Amino acid sequence: MPRTTPQSTVTRQPDGWRLSIPPGDERGYRLAQLDDYAGRHRRTFPWRPPLTLKVRARASASASPGTWGFGIWNDPFGMALGFGGQQRLPALPQAAWFFFAAPENHLALRDDLPAQGSLAATFRATPFAYALAPLAIPAIPFFFLRPTSRALRRAASAFIPQDAVALDLDPAGWHNYTLEWLPHQVHFSIDGQRIHSSAISPRPPLGLVIWIDNQYAGWHPSGQLGFGTLASDAEQWIEIKDFQLN
Repeated sequence: MPRTTPQSTVTRQPDGWRLSIPPGDERGYRLAQLDDYAGRHRRTFPWRPPLTLKVRARASASASPGTWGFGIWNDPFGMALGFGGQQRLPALPQAAWFFFAAPENHLALRDDLPAQGSLAATFRATPFAYALAPLAIPAIPFFFLRPTSRALRRAASAFIPQDAVALDLDPAGWHNYTLEWLPHQVHFSIDGQRIHSSAISPRPPLGLVIWIDNQYAGWHPSGQLGFGTLASDAEQWIEIKDFQLN
């Protein structure tokens, strides 16, 4: 189902969809999203491996302020809380997706992985990390102390394994993207060529998500935390065609 903030649109086209967010300053959050998990508890999200996602996609610009992408995840930040769906508390991330992130983002917990730009990426939080999650709430003030935040980031990288590879392409052009989710592997292909395989396969069940927004977030190697929304002086959009999910 589509979810949008005011003046954002999800438009059905004969062979796919167009997701668009309007121009605006940095004071407002703008989102256009398609997903298939609205109204569900995470334990009833619809997808388990094996699964293959195929889309043909392009964006309005080579680099957009915010993020956009498509793939499968567990909606760890409880997006439904603001959109009238099933209420869900925040969780640790499980995801496999093609992800496009503005330079203000820093989305890697490991220093040896790309953290912004055009990415194919996976996350798989461990069960032990879920047991420790309640302890993070009283620790929140320490995330803003650089030395402590750096130590917490290193610990998080151990309990939330991730993988990512930078993509050598211009996302403003049409490309065919394929994601194959298996119980112990995830394969990524672009224009018929496999570009990455990861042994970090997210834990099911997961839901489909396709989105564009003006948000950024980062947990930098220095320990600096950053998050917010970005300004844009033009409409930002993505187009999706030839969608297959099975």
